[in-house]
Amino acid sequence: MSTAMNFSNKSFTPRPPDKGAFPLDHFGECSAFKERFMECLRQSGYESAACRQSAMAYLECRMDRRVGQLMANEPLEKLGFKDLINEKSEEKPEKS
Repeated sequence: MSTAMNFSNKSFTPRPPDKGAFPLDHFGECSAFKERFMECLRQSGYESAACRQSAMAYLECRMDRRVGQLMANEPLEKLGFKDLINEKSEEKPEKS
């Protein structure tokens, strides 16, 4: 009984997620990107590392849809895609 009393004295303050809420895509603006990502996961045996390109494209779609406020703009480097961004820039031919 005394342990129950000890727990009631401590207060718990809930803390929101670091990135805030992740609203649902009610209008399906990014559903094609989501489906590509989910299909990639199924084909890879749910190995998320194999689907990072699809994940990045999905998050870019959500950030581009500011009207629906699907996701706040965040640098892709901060979301863990720095290596993929470097690969993209190396693949682009230089204009002369």
